[in-house]
Amino acid sequence: MRRSGELFAVRPPGSAEWLYPGWQLSEGAPRPLIQRILAVARERGLDDARLYDVLTMRAGLGRRGGTERRLADLIAAGEDEQVIAAVRSAPA
Repeated sequence: MRRSGELFAVRPPGSAEWLYPGWQLSEGAPRPLIQRILAVARERGLDDARLYDVLTMRAGLGRRGGTERRLADLIAAGEDEQVIAAVRSAPA
């Protein structure tokens, strides 16, 4: 699924293991948004490590409920267009 662009995975520095973040799944299946995110990231020249950094960075300056929200949190919240726009504007 990683190779076909349905799931995203990243390798920590020095590791041979792939890590698959849980926020890309919903009820055990890949969220359809992940394919869009990966397509936009590839268009922009973002490698896996950079995309992971983008998706785990803070989303905006505000806080909701006293906690900082990340783009990954917005994926789970269904705020697809905001996530796509952030990936599209991220520097490579």
